[in-house]
Amino acid sequence: MAESSYATMANDPVAIIGSEYCTPNEVDVVISRKVKTLRYGDFVVSDMNGNFMFKVKGTTFGWHDKRVILDAADNPLITLKQKILTEHSRWNAFKGESTDEKDFLFTIKTTSIFQWKTKLAVFLANNNSKEKNCDYLIKGNWSDRSCVIYAGDSSTIVAQMHKKITAKSLLIGKDNFIVTMYPNIDQAFIVSLIVILDAINAADAAAIGAAAGVGAGIGVGF
Repeated sequence: MAESSYATMANDPVAIIGSEYCTPNEVDVVISRKVKTLRYGDFVVSDMNGNFMFKVKGTTFGWHDKRVILDAADNPLITLKQKILTEHSRWNAFKGESTDEKDFLFTIKTTSIFQWKTKLAVFLANNNSKEKNCDYLIKGNWSDRSCVIYAGDSSTIVAQMHKKITAKSLLIGKDNFIVTMYPNIDQAFIVSLIVILDAINAADAAAIGAAAGVGAGIGVGF
Protein backbone atom coordinates (compact mmCIF):
# COMPACT_ATOMS: atom_id res chain seq x y z
CA MET A 1 0.00 0.00 0.00
CA ALA A 2 1.36 3.38 -1.02
CA GLU A 3 2.06 5.82 1.76
CA SER A 4 0.86 9.42 1.81
CA SER A 5 1.57 12.26 4.20
CA TYR A 6 -1.40 14.06 5.73
CA ALA A 7 0.91 16.88 6.81
CA THR A 8 1.91 17.50 3.17
CA MET A 9 -1.70 17.55 2.06
CA ALA A 10 -2.70 19.81 4.94
CA ASN A 11 -0.09 22.40 3.91
CA ASP A 12 -0.64 22.19 0.15
CA PRO A 13 -4.16 22.84 -1.20
CA VAL A 14 -5.41 20.14 -3.55
CA ALA A 15 -7.39 22.18 -6.10
CA ILE A 16 -9.17 19.99 -8.65
CA ILE A 17 -12.18 22.19 -9.39
CA GLY A 18 -10.78 25.44 -7.99
CA SER A 19 -8.51 26.77 -5.22
CA GLU A 20 -11.41 28.85 -3.88
CA TYR A 21 -12.98 25.59 -2.67
CA CYS A 22 -9.97 24.70 -0.54
CA THR A 23 -9.82 26.00 3.05
CA PRO A 24 -7.07 25.54 5.65
CA ASN A 25 -9.54 24.27 8.23
CA GLU A 26 -11.70 21.16 8.59
CA VAL A 27 -15.27 21.71 7.35
CA ASP A 28 -18.52 19.87 8.07
CA VAL A 29 -21.19 20.16 5.38
CA VAL A 30 -24.78 18.96 5.24
CA ILE A 31 -25.92 17.32 2.00
CA SER A 32 -29.72 17.45 1.82
CA ARG A 33 -31.78 15.45 -0.63
CA LYS A 34 -34.58 17.51 -2.17
CA VAL A 35 -37.40 14.98 -1.73
CA LYS A 36 -40.14 17.21 -3.21
CA THR A 37 -38.61 17.44 -6.67
CA LEU A 38 -39.56 15.22 -9.60
CA ARG A 39 -35.93 14.82 -10.61
CA TYR A 40 -33.85 12.19 -8.86
CA GLY A 41 -30.39 13.28 -7.77
CA ASP A 42 -31.24 16.81 -6.62
CA PHE A 43 -29.32 17.95 -3.52
CA VAL A 44 -28.47 21.12 -1.63
CA VAL A 45 -25.12 21.41 0.16
CA SER A 46 -24.76 23.84 3.07
CA ASP A 47 -22.48 24.48 6.00
CA MET A 48 -23.55 23.77 9.58
CA ASN A 49 -25.01 27.28 9.84
CA GLY A 50 -27.34 26.68 6.92
CA ASN A 51 -25.41 28.77 4.39
CA PHE A 52 -25.73 27.37 0.86
CA MET A 53 -22.47 26.18 -0.71
CA PHE A 54 -23.48 24.06 -3.69
CA LYS A 55 -26.58 22.77 -5.45
CA VAL A 56 -26.94 19.59 -7.45
CA LYS A 57 -29.45 19.09 -10.27
CA GLY A 58 -30.21 15.67 -11.67
CA THR A 59 -31.19 15.37 -15.32
CA THR A 60 -31.63 12.72 -18.00
CA PHE A 61 -29.23 12.93 -20.93
CA GLY A 62 -30.42 10.42 -23.55
CA TRP A 63 -29.59 7.00 -22.13
CA HIS A 64 -27.25 8.58 -19.64
CA ASP A 65 -27.91 9.91 -16.16
CA LYS A 66 -26.39 13.32 -15.60
CA ARG A 67 -25.83 15.59 -12.60
CA VAL A 68 -24.77 19.24 -12.67
CA ILE A 69 -23.14 20.81 -9.61
CA LEU A 70 -23.65 24.55 -9.23
CA ASP A 71 -22.24 27.07 -6.80
CA ALA A 72 -24.47 29.10 -4.48
CA ALA A 73 -25.04 31.65 -7.28
CA ASP A 74 -26.22 28.90 -9.69
CA ASN A 75 -23.05 28.96 -11.80
CA PRO A 76 -22.36 25.45 -13.20
CA LEU A 77 -19.09 24.03 -11.87
CA ILE A 78 -19.08 20.35 -12.78
CA THR A 79 -21.09 18.07 -15.05
CA LEU A 80 -21.21 14.41 -14.03
CA LYS A 81 -22.19 11.99 -16.77
CA GLN A 82 -22.82 8.27 -16.45
CA LYS A 83 -20.99 6.06 -18.91
CA ILE A 84 -23.09 3.13 -20.08
CA LEU A 85 -22.22 -0.27 -21.56
CA THR A 86 -19.17 -0.75 -19.35
CA GLU A 87 -18.26 -3.70 -17.10
CA HIS A 88 -17.89 -1.42 -14.09
CA SER A 89 -20.28 1.33 -13.01
CA ARG A 90 -18.51 4.45 -14.25
CA TRP A 91 -19.11 8.20 -14.26
CA ASN A 92 -17.06 10.94 -15.91
CA ALA A 93 -16.72 14.54 -14.71
CA PHE A 94 -16.26 17.65 -16.86
CA LYS A 95 -15.79 21.38 -16.28
CA GLY A 96 -18.88 23.57 -16.19
CA GLU A 97 -21.75 22.30 -18.33
CA SER A 98 -19.44 20.69 -20.87
CA THR A 99 -19.19 17.01 -21.75
CA ASP A 100 -16.33 17.54 -24.22
CA GLU A 101 -13.16 15.53 -23.83
CA LYS A 102 -11.08 18.71 -23.59
CA ASP A 103 -12.94 19.60 -20.38
CA PHE A 104 -12.56 16.17 -18.78
CA LEU A 105 -11.68 16.32 -15.05
CA PHE A 106 -11.79 12.78 -13.71
CA THR A 107 -13.46 9.38 -13.91
CA ILE A 108 -14.79 7.25 -11.06
CA LYS A 109 -15.65 3.57 -11.24
CA THR A 110 -16.37 0.54 -9.10
CA THR A 111 -13.24 -1.54 -8.48
CA SER A 112 -15.05 -4.80 -9.25
CA ILE A 113 -18.15 -5.84 -11.17
CA PHE A 114 -19.87 -7.23 -8.07
CA GLN A 115 -19.52 -5.46 -4.73
CA TRP A 116 -20.98 -6.21 -1.29
CA LYS A 117 -19.43 -3.05 0.13
CA THR A 118 -18.70 0.22 -1.58
CA LYS A 119 -15.27 0.55 -3.19
CA LEU A 120 -14.76 3.13 -5.91
CA ALA A 121 -11.56 4.31 -7.58
CA VAL A 122 -11.06 7.88 -8.82
CA PHE A 123 -8.62 8.74 -11.61
CA LEU A 124 -7.84 12.38 -12.41
CA ALA A 125 -7.38 13.63 -15.96
CA ASN A 126 -3.59 13.80 -15.56
CA ASN A 127 -3.28 10.22 -14.25
CA ASN A 128 -1.05 8.29 -16.68
CA SER A 129 -1.13 4.92 -14.90
CA LYS A 130 -3.74 3.43 -17.27
CA GLU A 131 -6.00 3.11 -14.22
CA LYS A 132 -3.54 0.98 -12.29
CA ASN A 133 -2.95 3.56 -9.53
CA CYS A 134 -5.95 5.60 -8.40
CA ASP A 135 -5.74 9.18 -7.15
CA TYR A 136 -8.54 8.67 -4.61
CA LEU A 137 -10.31 5.64 -3.20
CA ILE A 138 -13.76 5.49 -1.62
CA LYS A 139 -14.54 2.67 0.80
CA GLY A 140 -17.39 1.88 3.14
CA ASN A 141 -21.06 1.08 3.42
CA TRP A 142 -23.39 3.55 1.78
CA SER A 143 -26.52 2.25 3.53
CA ASP A 144 -24.89 3.08 6.89
CA ARG A 145 -23.56 6.42 5.59
CA SER A 146 -20.10 5.31 6.68
CA CYS A 147 -18.02 5.91 3.55
CA VAL A 148 -14.47 7.26 3.73
CA ILE A 149 -12.48 8.96 0.93
CA TYR A 150 -8.74 8.28 0.92
CA ALA A 151 -5.89 9.92 -0.97
CA GLY A 152 -4.90 7.17 -3.38
CA ASP A 153 -4.32 3.70 -1.98
CA SER A 154 -3.19 5.06 1.37
CA SER A 155 -4.48 5.52 4.90
CA THR A 156 -4.75 9.30 4.45
CA ILE A 157 -8.37 10.37 4.87
CA VAL A 158 -9.47 13.49 2.96
CA ALA A 159 -13.21 13.29 3.74
CA GLN A 160 -15.72 11.01 5.42
CA MET A 161 -19.41 10.60 6.04
CA HIS A 162 -20.46 10.27 9.67
CA LYS A 163 -21.36 6.77 10.78
CA LYS A 164 -22.43 7.29 14.37
CA ILE A 165 -25.55 9.15 15.40
CA THR A 166 -24.70 12.53 16.89
CA ALA A 167 -26.71 15.52 18.05
CA LYS A 168 -25.91 17.16 14.71
CA SER A 169 -27.04 14.17 12.65
CA LEU A 170 -30.30 13.93 14.59
CA LEU A 171 -31.04 17.58 13.88
CA ILE A 172 -30.55 17.39 10.11
CA GLY A 173 -32.95 14.48 9.53
CA LYS A 174 -32.94 11.13 7.73
CA ASP A 175 -32.86 12.53 4.17
CA ASN A 176 -29.70 14.50 4.96
CA PHE A 177 -26.20 13.49 5.95
CA ILE A 178 -23.01 15.11 7.18
CA VAL A 179 -19.67 14.95 5.38
CA THR A 180 -16.46 16.08 7.08
CA MET A 181 -13.87 17.51 4.68
CA TYR A 182 -10.31 17.77 5.91
CA PRO A 183 -8.07 20.84 5.40
CA ASN A 184 -7.11 21.96 1.90
CA ILE A 185 -9.09 19.34 -0.02
CA ASP A 186 -11.26 20.68 -2.83
CA GLN A 187 -14.78 20.76 -1.37
CA ALA A 188 -16.54 20.95 -4.75
CA PHE A 189 -14.61 17.84 -5.82
CA ILE A 190 -15.63 15.94 -2.67
CA VAL A 191 -19.28 16.87 -3.20
CA SER A 192 -19.07 15.51 -6.75
CA LEU A 193 -17.71 12.19 -5.45
CA ILE A 194 -20.54 11.88 -2.92
CA VAL A 195 -23.13 12.65 -5.62
CA ILE A 196 -21.72 9.93 -7.89
CA LEU A 197 -21.52 7.54 -4.96
CA ASP A 198 -25.21 8.11 -4.30
CA ALA A 199 -26.09 7.56 -7.97
CA ILE A 200 -24.12 4.31 -8.24
CA ASN A 201 -25.63 2.89 -5.07
CA ALA A 202 -29.13 3.92 -6.14
CA ALA A 203 -28.63 2.10 -9.45
CA ASP A 204 -27.33 -1.00 -7.65
CA ALA A 205 -30.29 -0.96 -5.26
CA ALA A 206 -32.71 -0.66 -8.18
CA ALA A 207 -31.05 -3.58 -9.98
CA ILE A 208 -31.24 -5.76 -6.85
CA GLY A 209 -34.90 -4.84 -6.38
CA ALA A 210 -35.70 -5.68 -9.99
CA ALA A 211 -33.92 -9.03 -9.71
CA ALA A 212 -35.83 -9.80 -6.52
CA GLY A 213 -39.10 -8.99 -8.28
CA VAL A 214 -38.29 -11.32 -11.15
CA GLY A 215 -37.39 -14.08 -8.70
CA ALA A 216 -40.63 -13.63 -6.81
CA GLY A 217 -42.58 -13.75 -10.06
CA ILE A 218 -40.90 -17.00 -11.06
CA GLY A 219 -41.68 -18.46 -7.63
CA VAL A 220 -45.34 -17.55 -7.95
CA GLY A 221 -45.47 -19.04 -11.42
CA PHE A 222 -44.43 -22.40 -10.10
